[in-house]
Amino acid sequence: MIGIRTGNGRISVWYYLLILLTLLITIAQLNAQSRPNILWITIEDTSPQFVGCYGNPDARTPTIDRLAKEGVRFTNAFSTNTVCSPSRTTLITGVRTYENGTGHHRSKFPLPAFMQGFPHYMQEAGYYTCNNAKTDYNIQNDKEYIKAAWNESSDKAGWWNRKSGQPFFAVFNYMDSHQSRTMTDPYDKYVQTVLDELPEEDQISESAFQMPPFFRDSPEMRKQFARVYNALKLTDNKIAKLLQKLEQDNLSDSTIIFFFGDHGEGIPKAKTNGINLGYRVPFVVWFPPMYQHLSPWGTGVVSDELVNFEDLAPTLIQLAEGQVPTHMKGRTLLGEERSKPVSYLALSSDRSDNGIDMVRSITDGRYIYSRNYMPFMPQARFINYMEIAEIKQQMRKDWIAGHLNKEQQTLFEDRPAEFLFDTEMDTWELKNLVEQPAYQQQLSLMRQQLDQTIMQARDIMFLPEYELNEIAKTGTAYEYRLNPQQYPLEEIYAAAKLSGFRSKEVTNQQIKLLSSKNNIVRYWAAVGLRSQNATQLKAHKQRLKAALKDPYAPVRISIAAVLFDLNEDRQAAEILKTELANENHYLALMAINYLLYLQHPEAFAEQMHSLKDNKALTADLKMAVRDYYVRLKQDEDKKN
Repeated sequence: MIGIRTGNGRISVWYYLLILLTLLITIAQLNAQSRPNILWITIEDTSPQFVGCYGNPDARTPTIDRLAKEGVRFTNAFSTNTVCSPSRTTLITGVRTYENGTGHHRSKFPLPAFMQGFPHYMQEAGYYTCNNAKTDYNIQNDKEYIKAAWNESSDKAGWWNRKSGQPFFAVFNYMDSHQSRTMTDPYDKYVQTVLDELPEEDQISESAFQMPPFFRDSPEMRKQFARVYNALKLTDNKIAKLLQKLEQDNLSDSTIIFFFGDHGEGIPKAKTNGINLGYRVPFVVWFPPMYQHLSPWGTGVVSDELVNFEDLAPTLIQLAEGQVPTHMKGRTLLGEERSKPVSYLALSSDRSDNGIDMVRSITDGRYIYSRNYMPFMPQARFINYMEIAEIKQQMRKDWIAGHLNKEQQTLFEDRPAEFLFDTEMDTWELKNLVEQPAYQQQLSLMRQQLDQTIMQARDIMFLPEYELNEIAKTGTAYEYRLNPQQYPLEEIYAAAKLSGFRSKEVTNQQIKLLSSKNNIVRYWAAVGLRSQNATQLKAHKQRLKAALKDPYAPVRISIAAVLFDLNEDRQAAEILKTELANENHYLALMAINYLLYLQHPEAFAEQMHSLKDNKALTADLKMAVRDYYVRLKQDEDKKN
């Protein structure tokens, strides 16, 4: 045997090889342990205005406040969407919904095969990844996707199931501040799920907070709005227990903690609306002393740096020392590979449940510009998950009774094509600055930024959902959008940019676009005409009637709604009645949504009654049908 002679005799080379191998293994383990554990705490439906560390003296959130005091509190953090499943698509993929075609709430369209959930790349770098327990990623084949992303995803998942010494990425999602608890569930269920879980000394009374000015300050509204504060207090208590568990397991000194909400507050005007209240979230990062060097801001500080959900996937992969895939375009926020801060963010809001919409927004942290492409629907549009809530029902009652002031009434009125708010001076977004001379330069700048973003990203959501579904049968929207022959966005966007602006000149342009050879251009011309007033439309009645024969269904349906609202045209009515029963639920949903905002929706009562009894309807169609009857009741209450 080959060996080395020493004073004590021969020692085998294999002995030294064994020592070397042991040393290499030890170094590898030390390297793995030198990387931080990462705890990700997400909560539901929360705007920073209702959290103590963001300046609300009525809030009771001591655990969150402590994390913020010791860590980094971000004042300009934004969800990329205004409702849960699309925001989670961006979180898990690191890709915007307007690139993936996943902006519509629970549309479940496919992703490219190469686009894994970002925890998959952390697993490749040696991390244990676990999720407790919400997914709701808004994608096709989600079970397979979840299995590939997580070592474990269940209500029993946690860092305690990893191998000894293995770094972990653990997600805990708390549902207690969700819209279901704060407004949608019946009050009795709220008492059971929230108040009964809170010690009496933790409960906030109905008189112990300031009402947002866009809500009527009445006993009925206070009873409902107190739910927001109590639900957040319960959430804070549960976070405290989780952090206590981390401490008991001797992991606090090696774990970076991310805390944030999934989008804005789950109340009317905020959630589902493309304004600051829908996008902006509380966001805190806490660093233990061992990893404070990774924070470019220091600790115990407040940062106004712009952050959005697109940034989180590449940031965590870099922390894990993994390889960030090229399809992720977000910034890396921490460490040596940190990206440069940006001067503005692009945000988006699309369909939520049965309530169609399309908004694109730009924010620099202070100003937010929102472009409303379907402004014939109000901010308090018909979304059945909100309509079943007592607070929304009370708001409609107060509106019909004339109890609301000017600012409160605007929630039920048609929107303008554009919003521009100064969120520093106007926290609740009550004063639209679009027409103010002093803000025209700011308006022009943000319009340009929006145009640039849409074209660079090749925003695929300018296709009607009907078309996205057709693409999903053979491919992915993400890949489809990259082919300019298939998707001539410049031509389509030129038509969509007109939608929502109300004037004779715009109407004339939209009428001309009805002759385009491109289906989607004609679609946007038709959608835009839905916002024009009767005076502008009457001059084009014959051209509108001709468009009822358009070969593309979304155009026919949109024009039928325009023409029926103009003069209750019989042919238009028949088209709408036919499409209400269309087996393609995207077309049926489009037709019902137009009905909800017609002057005389009662003309379709017979067809809607047939749908009401159809047990085979999809969930969003069932909700839309229920909203039709909410609309009829609203009209009846107005008469009385």
